[in-house]
Amino acid sequence: MPIKIKTGPVLPALFLLCIAAIFSACTPSPKSWQLSGPTMGTSYHITVVDVPAGLTRAELQQLIDSELQQVNQEMSTYINDSELMRFNRGPVGEAVPVSEHLAQVVELSKDIYRRSDGAFDVTVGPLVNLWGFGPQPEPEQVPDDAAIASLQQQLGSDALTIDRGPDRITRSRPVQIDLSAIAKGHGVDRVAQLLETKGIANYLVEIGGELRTLGRNPKGREWRIGIESPDPSGRIVQKPISVSGKSVATSGDYRNYYERDGVRYAHSIDPRTGRPLQHRLASVTVIAETCAEADGLATALNVLGADAGLKLAEREHLAVFMLVKTDAGFEERYSSSFEPYLERSEK
Repeated sequence: MPIKIKTGPVLPALFLLCIAAIFSACTPSPKSWQLSGPTMGTSYHITVVDVPAGLTRAELQQLIDSELQQVNQEMSTYINDSELMRFNRGPVGEAVPVSEHLAQVVELSKDIYRRSDGAFDVTVGPLVNLWGFGPQPEPEQVPDDAAIASLQQQLGSDALTIDRGPDRITRSRPVQIDLSAIAKGHGVDRVAQLLETKGIANYLVEIGGELRTLGRNPKGREWRIGIESPDPSGRIVQKPISVSGKSVATSGDYRNYYERDGVRYAHSIDPRTGRPLQHRLASVTVIAETCAEADGLATALNVLGADAGLKLAEREHLAVFMLVKTDAGFEERYSSSFEPYLERSEK
């Protein structure tokens, strides 16, 4: 039975828009396999090309499932004895030994927290739950200012100190870590690294819309994916791009929300205000070297909004594509570092 990492019983609390891989012109060759299965409350889809001799499909599937189960055991908030949940119940003010993977992901999370001026915060879980986008049901009434302010006192990735070699994490305050906004990307990276250790140099790994590619597709061409348009009527490709050798993640707020007294409350919570986002940025897609970084940055930029998000993207040379809601539909905005991907796709 799959174990969810995301904070939500059916839809993830930090739901990331699906990026559909374009396979329509890529009928698998005899040397390519397509593998899939459940994980992290969603599913994975993997295409591998030119599989080395001696490696069986069943063996590779078992290795992938085992790796993803390990990610769950390290980082899930739905497994009571996962490494993360044991850490969250551990002592405050003491350096707690952790696995290399957990230290690595928390270290990256804190780095994105710093770069985004607190827009990305892996301690935001209590607020997500308060607004009804976690394990708790939707509230009958919108949370009041006092409840929000009280929980905000319990947040802040600045309370986390990470030491590497030996790997240890210290909490200066009793914050609770929830890696929902970055664990899928990390899972993609782990599977990609596994494939490469088995000599597979051409692949596409996707978990719940986050993906990483290398090499060529079954037709010998660059991998192409479609950035999904935020249209609730169905999955429509807004922009096809070539992304071989890169990772891609998208974050948005148009599918997981509820309304109270005519006001729409989306699942993405700004940890700085304690409230759901109210800006007009519908989705943001990030291309990066690793999927964990793309995953975390997509969430951070979604929280920041279009203007502040693009400023960060330009400052740090991030490849970012945004869809912003207008009265007439959606407006495309993108960073300078994203332009080469558009040019490659138009050739």
